[in-house]
Amino acid sequence: MFPTKRHRFTLFAILAALGILFFTGCAHMGPKTEAVNETELLVAFFESERDYIHEGPSFVMTAQALRTNLLTKPRAQYLIDIRSPEAFARGHIRGSVHVPFDQLYTHIKGIDAKSYENIVLICFAGQASAYGVSLLRAVGYENTVSLKWGISSWAAVFAQESWLRNISNARAGEFISDPSPPKNPPGELPRIHTGKTTPQEIIEARVARLFEEGFGPVMLGQCCLFNDFYSNGGFYVVNYWPPELYQNPGHTQCAINYPPGEKPFRSDTYLKTLSTRVPNLIYCFTGQTSAYIAGYLKILGYDARSLLFGANSMIYDKMKEAGVANTFLPEKEIMNYDYVRGN
Repeated sequence: MFPTKRHRFTLFAILAALGILFFTGCAHMGPKTEAVNETELLVAFFESERDYIHEGPSFVMTAQALRTNLLTKPRAQYLIDIRSPEAFARGHIRGSVHVPFDQLYTHIKGIDAKSYENIVLICFAGQASAYGVSLLRAVGYENTVSLKWGISSWAAVFAQESWLRNISNARAGEFISDPSPPKNPPGELPRIHTGKTTPQEIIEARVARLFEEGFGPVMLGQCCLFNDFYSNGGFYVVNYWPPELYQNPGHTQCAINYPPGEKPFRSDTYLKTLSTRVPNLIYCFTGQTSAYIAGYLKILGYDARSLLFGANSMIYDKMKEAGVANTFLPEKEIMNYDYVRGN
């Protein structure tokens, strides 16, 4: 049976309508937008424009240098104490302001940061402040520095609450001099999702979140390292020392050497060998450099931890015997400068 004129017209109308719908639908479909890989964007930006981890000026300032600056050009220094309000009231460096860590980023944005030669962050031991400096330098605050050894270097009364309580030989019998185990094969970068599209916007979003989270999720004591690692292999342990010091005074078992001189946290060296499966525990001599590095890695989306007080908390006498530069020597590092009490 052949279709009538009426049937043919109806069929034609239906096909024409479908054609119009298809055409108009396609006309409204623009080119497909691919999702931004935020981590790749950040890595490319940092490595080409702001490689502060490997190439920037020192992130620490000694107590001696700070004292000199306060005497010769005090108005060019802005001191921020991020310890607890109670600790600040017991004693602090004259002229410093108290700002809780989770409010630090907001505070910095509210001052004329560029008008100061140095914005000095002060904590108990120099570790939380080093982490804060890392986050701030990522945003572009290049004039931020951390007081080396924290306020422990300013006067003995502060050191007794922090550094002097934590130097230890607790793991001296467990350090070895074996060659470094191999690094992980290079893998994928972690993925972060801020919803932003430019490197600066992504950095600012990440940094704001990390300041809100605080330093607590980053820090880890040596007892936790040994108990957790040897019970369940829960960390990828990164030793951030020159190779000669990796051999003497030695290293923890399974710690993998990432020499500072090789710029190991670049994508063209060893960045992609870090774990995206378990936390990356970084340790140095003092816990200050490892905290600084952890800040950068956290921005990129890695689960990074810093070993509190570094090797000073594990092999203190070995470090002294080997003449390691970053051994906390009270007679050398504690200045006993004046301080003030109250708020």
